[in-house]
Amino acid sequence: MRRFIRTICLTSVLAIMAATLGAVMEDSTAHAQGTTKGASGLPLPRFVSLKSRRVNIRIGPSVDYAVSWMYTKEGLPMEIIQEYENWRRVRDAEGTEGWVNQALLSGDRTAIAAPWMRGKGKDVFVNMRREAQTSAQVVAKLEPGVIIHIKECNGDWCRAQAGSAEGWVSQGEIWGAYPGEAFK
Repeated sequence: MRRFIRTICLTSVLAIMAATLGAVMEDSTAHAQGTTKGASGLPLPRFVSLKSRRVNIRIGPSVDYAVSWMYTKEGLPMEIIQEYENWRRVRDAEGTEGWVNQALLSGDRTAIAAPWMRGKGKDVFVNMRREAQTSAQVVAKLEPGVIIHIKECNGDWCRAQAGSAEGWVSQGEIWGAYPGEAFK
């Protein structure tokens, strides 16, 4: 009987949380950047990066919600998929979602080299080239999962920096810029 009552209580709590979050949650399916605008007036979805070395991800848009995850890597790219007051619902390269206070996010653009290729073999690399073309000289071979700083993208290629190496990477080989997205 006690287990039954606990199950009903837990179900009620989850239903209340779902109803509360339902007011601020909406479909977060990834789509082309700029198709909608958030409360900030900026496009949704969009890419940003973590400003701090320690960032808590919460299950809801307030410090009253539990922390579900902590990121410990400054500069990690995140995709903002929703806004609520000064909170941003973000998604990482692995699909983990949660809420972060906007003060912990930066407009600096970073990306991850082919995160979907991690663990696929020791000879798997993303080529960084001297120019934005497949025939250009390779200036660095990036391991999948390496974080790069993006300076600009032209829709097909992004000029980026990884450590002391600087060059161009194919936009299709990174997570942190949308296909066809161009910016300086």
